[in-house]
Amino acid sequence: MKGVVVRREEVDEETQASMYELFCRQFDNVPYAKFVEDLKQKNWVLIMRQDEGLLSGFSSMHFYDMTIGGRELAVVYSGDTVVDSDTRGDSALSYYWMGAIDYLRRLHNKDELLWFLLVSGYRTYRFLPVYSDYYYPRYDEPTPGDVKFIMDTVARDRFGESYDADTGVVRLAVPSILKGRLRGIPDNRLTNPHIAFFAERNPGHDQGDELVCFSILTEDKLTDIGRHMWTKGRQLFPDTRDE
Repeated sequence: MKGVVVRREEVDEETQASMYELFCRQFDNVPYAKFVEDLKQKNWVLIMRQDEGLLSGFSSMHFYDMTIGGRELAVVYSGDTVVDSDTRGDSALSYYWMGAIDYLRRLHNKDELLWFLLVSGYRTYRFLPVYSDYYYPRYDEPTPGDVKFIMDTVARDRFGESYDADTGVVRLAVPSILKGRLRGIPDNRLTNPHIAFFAERNPGHDQGDELVCFSILTEDKLTDIGRHMWTKGRQLFPDTRDE
């Protein structure tokens, strides 16, 4: 797979329709109009294609500044992220995504980014401890008060009353529900403390409930694997350009 990061308005209707078709292979319950509405709330999209040009994955992102507690912070909100099931084992999406995020950080002259994402599937939650040393919520330590304040502020700003600060869960009016073959958590995976924690914190995940998660994206706060992906990704997006 090969990827390119483009501004959202550069995504043509044909590509947008292909993105929706790929999205529907893994999720139920989202009409095309709702998918398009959600996409329009983002300003960047990572597009992944096979060598022959076939769309094989994408990730939408909203990159913006927000003043929280008197500080101006750079936030990147992860939207829909899907990779074709036939290429799920390919790590290309991971390092292209890392490269795209680092590219946007350099493009906007930011030292660090606050990564805000919603998680309804345990596979996505497992991405956090594999690549990041600094993420919340997590099983092995409580979320610091200042981090919880940031998470609550961003979540309320984006989702209003759909966000429950007591549980840290967003319940959308039209949730994206994983298809049956991808829904739920196999019993044997619950022996993993990260996955068991996710299941406890988001008991409605199989109905599309989303756990609010947070990480700081800088090279020094990544795991060894994360830094490898970050470095490899930078080679894919080596140059910045004027905004």
